[in-house]
Amino acid sequence: MSLGETSVEKIILAEPRGFCAGVDRAVEGVRNALRAYGRPLYVRHQIVHNRFVLEALESEGAVFVENLDEVPEGQRVIFSAHGVAPSEWERAHVRGLRVIDATCPLVTKVHSEVEKYAHEGRTVVLVGHQGHEEVKGTLGVAPGKVVLVGSVEEARAIEISDPTRCAAVTQTTLSVDDTREIMDTLKERFPAMLTPKTDDICYATQNRQNAVKELVAVSDAVLVVGSKQSSNANRLVEVARQRGARAFLVDSLADVESEMLGGVRALGLTASASSPEWLVERIIEAFASRGAAVELLSVATERVKFPLPMPAD
Repeated sequence: MSLGETSVEKIILAEPRGFCAGVDRAVEGVRNALRAYGRPLYVRHQIVHNRFVLEALESEGAVFVENLDEVPEGQRVIFSAHGVAPSEWERAHVRGLRVIDATCPLVTKVHSEVEKYAHEGRTVVLVGHQGHEEVKGTLGVAPGKVVLVGSVEEARAIEISDPTRCAAVTQTTLSVDDTREIMDTLKERFPAMLTPKTDDICYATQNRQNAVKELVAVSDAVLVVGSKQSSNANRLVEVARQRGARAFLVDSLADVESEMLGGVRALGLTASASSPEWLVERIIEAFASRGAAVELLSVATERVKFPLPMPAD
């Protein structure tokens, strides 16, 4: 960090921010399993996309792997919040692994929709980002029957063999505004396309994006605490910049530089759904020690709680 003397007079703190119910469930699910079974505990893929969370869990005994072949036969393994394709469940069964499923229930909902539409013989259009772990899992629910679309341009270009038999779902962590534009394009091209009764973008993603929109109106710049590999963190920065804000993605206080803060008196601050609150508190403390006041900007109250993943037998 290189703050030095800053012009920041107040921090405007977004509410809600940070951990969502799905992330909290996944992280606590790992800790609960470690308490129940001891170490090592294998976790397929990063349980959430935040290196500080991962480092803490590793120190407690979690072992993160990208491939189930890295897990010794018969051991326990946790599937991350992003979800996995059914083929991964089959591989785990073949290798005798005892699975604890920490998939976010909202991702599971999308998987169920894809399975239902594919069973009905529909082509499923998945709006999402190529390569994202959640997208990989959703594509694997119905191989060959799901078409990935990541932009309005792609929505304008895709072809569907039977336009009367199609449906659409979305990755849960996208930009609400961008997804709406893609969905509108798809519906214009394919009027018979079925879409979910409620948007698949999760409540937490929506709330955090709505809060950023409010932050932009009252801040000279916005800091988003989150990791570069976090989809929802990057979308928060995009939402702010699309509204003309100076917005920066920072992993922690160490990434906050004085160059980001030139002429900034009111600094907006939020955190992605995979960022722990202590990272936000460190930034607040740094500015408060330099005389900055702290104000809360609340756009919603979140009371959603998901039950912890069931332990493996």
